[in-house]
Order: sequence, then structure tokens, then C-alpha cells
Amino acid sequence: MSCSFFQNRECAFFPCHNEIPKEEFNCLFCYCPLYTLGERCGGDYTYLENGTKSCLACTFPHRKENYSAVLQHFPELAELAKKSHSK
Repeated sequence: MSCSFFQNRECAFFPCHNEIPKEEFNCLFCYCPLYTLGERCGGDYTYLENGTKSCLACTFPHRKENYSAVLQHFPELAELAKKSHSK
């Protein structure tokens, strides 16, 4: 996937997982495909008052290599990703 790594260094929350080195942090998890799985997500996220998702308690670190791993583990998400990138 051509856009499997993205950083928004202008974001006020970057990086929202403080224990991950900035060069390994993947902002695509702000649009994490796991959210579409509902309770199957496995993570623990909340919404802040301004509507921003907070993944500070996520059980799947937001490292750049994990985005592709998510798509490989859940074929239905890989299909959704393909559809969203073809628009």
C-alpha cells in the first residue's frame, strides 16, 4: 500500500503515544482501520471533548509497521482500505 505511513507533525497530539520514537510513529492510526471493527478492535480509545480520538490506552502501538499488519490480519479491512484509496 502506497500510503501506509504518515506523520502529521503539526498535530497538537503528535505523537499521541509518547513511548514511541517520533520517526516510528504512524499518524494513520488516527484513521485506524480497527475502529471499523467496533468491539473487535482490541484497542481502548476514547473521544476527547473536541471530537479527537485518543488512543493513549491502545493495545496495538502506533508504529509504522503495524498499520500493514492490521490490514493483513483483517482481510475485510484491507478491502476497505483499497476502496478508500481508489476514490
